[in-house]
Amino acid sequence: MIDISESVMQFLLAFIVVVPLIGAVAALLPAPPGLKGKSPDQAVLRHGVTVTGVILIAAIVLALGFDHGHPSKMQATTDIQWIPALNVHIHLGIDGISLPLLVLTALLTFLCALYSYFKMPAGPSPKAFVALLLVLESGTLATFAVLDLVLFFLAFEMVLIPMYFLIARWGGDQRQAAAWKFILYTLLGSVVMLLGLLLVGLKSGTFDMVALATDNGRGLTTSVQVIAVLAIGIGLAVKTPMFPLHSWLPDAHTAAPTVGSVLLAGVLLKMGTYGFVRIVLPIAPHGMHTFAPYLAAFAVAGIIYGSLACLALAKRGNKGDLKRLIAYSSVGHMGFVLLGISSMTPTGVNGALFANIAHGLITGLLFFLVGALKDRYGTADLDTLAGATGAALYGRAPRLGGLLAFAAVASLGLPGLAGFWGEMLAMFGAFDPAAGLSRPAYLTFVAIAAFGTLLTAAYLLVVVRRVCMGGKPAEEPRLADIQGYEFAAWSPLVALTVLAGLWPAVLLGLTDPAVQKLLAGGKS
Repeated sequence: MIDISESVMQFLLAFIVVVPLIGAVAALLPAPPGLKGKSPDQAVLRHGVTVTGVILIAAIVLALGFDHGHPSKMQATTDIQWIPALNVHIHLGIDGISLPLLVLTALLTFLCALYSYFKMPAGPSPKAFVALLLVLESGTLATFAVLDLVLFFLAFEMVLIPMYFLIARWGGDQRQAAAWKFILYTLLGSVVMLLGLLLVGLKSGTFDMVALATDNGRGLTTSVQVIAVLAIGIGLAVKTPMFPLHSWLPDAHTAAPTVGSVLLAGVLLKMGTYGFVRIVLPIAPHGMHTFAPYLAAFAVAGIIYGSLACLALAKRGNKGDLKRLIAYSSVGHMGFVLLGISSMTPTGVNGALFANIAHGLITGLLFFLVGALKDRYGTADLDTLAGATGAALYGRAPRLGGLLAFAAVASLGLPGLAGFWGEMLAMFGAFDPAAGLSRPAYLTFVAIAAFGTLLTAAYLLVVVRRVCMGGKPAEEPRLADIQGYEFAAWSPLVALTVLAGLWPAVLLGLTDPAVQKLLAGGKS
């Protein structure tokens, strides 16, 4: 780790949040003559790679300069008064909870920009595409960096418009309907969430998330906390997405371009679960305690529902779409995250945060791979991918088939890969929930979740068997195997999936002290 002064750290965090917005404006301007290259389109795509690359480097430097000896302490903090009448501040800062999500966002956005440089999705001008990608990055990074409830809401909403246009303008079949469904669901959830955030801020006299977490709900009556958790929780649950508020997700993923799906699954869903950990757990603990068993019940319902939906899609003759299947798998995986959070224990919350990062890496990789399959076959229909002879990707594009099998076994939680630790810790946390929560109820939830892991393994192995296995059919030519740009975009996700699986202490060492402090009411 490197020694960086606090003022430089403050600058880096502000730089990471603001520069993508400046880059988005620059993307819409004409390229200077010397930078046009072969065409203006190529120049603007190169601009996207450059800006997201600079942001990724800044995020890595920020992570290296982070004081890993005190991950529970808010670092790189900036606190400037913004709206005095409402006591709203431009308050930025990171700790062990937000830092991994910040780096994950910067990494995935850079990989998406790099992939798009070589494989731009069909649609209108690349200028608008790059600008929307950068606005999306800025909003997501801001969500994980801000420490004011009003600012959190603004950042949370900022990502909706660019994602709407990415789906509606560069998506596939049914893209308009999917984009409308996405925006309506998330906007309606956000309106309810705003009322909850305002209730907390006005009743406590501050919107400062650090002060509210330190107060640990002492300034709010139990009834106010219950109402606030219900309102804020609905908004966050839509974004997560929690069963039964998930129905916008499969449509959005199926219609979205490849990079849209990667960012939607890898980063945007994490904003909902991050909100539960950063806002709901520490600020309204009594309200959370009231709703925790219900949250756990919906979480395990989502695990089973997502798995059964995937099994149905994977079945031969059902015309299942592989992108849609992975979208439904996200409902199940995020169910484990919510189960860990609902336990209100350090073990469960650490498991949830670990599962967040693992899901971002593995599902991001899966959506990249499905996008590559769709480019080669012209469809993501499972029956078509499997073919009449029953699956031949190993024979037609062996590296691509091997990588798809790797991503599938990582997603089902194979020990030694990132997917294992988060789900296991979430279930450990639920096995012995916080004081006052019904242990028999949570033991039931753990049993249901454990059954869900078996269903997850079943549908992913069915997909691998159908799409990958078998020899190369004589009448079908070989497919293009992994290209250089695909290798560059995917290999960091593979490496980090293995690293996090073999060395989970890197991530848990960051999150655990911060979670302990959060659950203890701001006391380390």
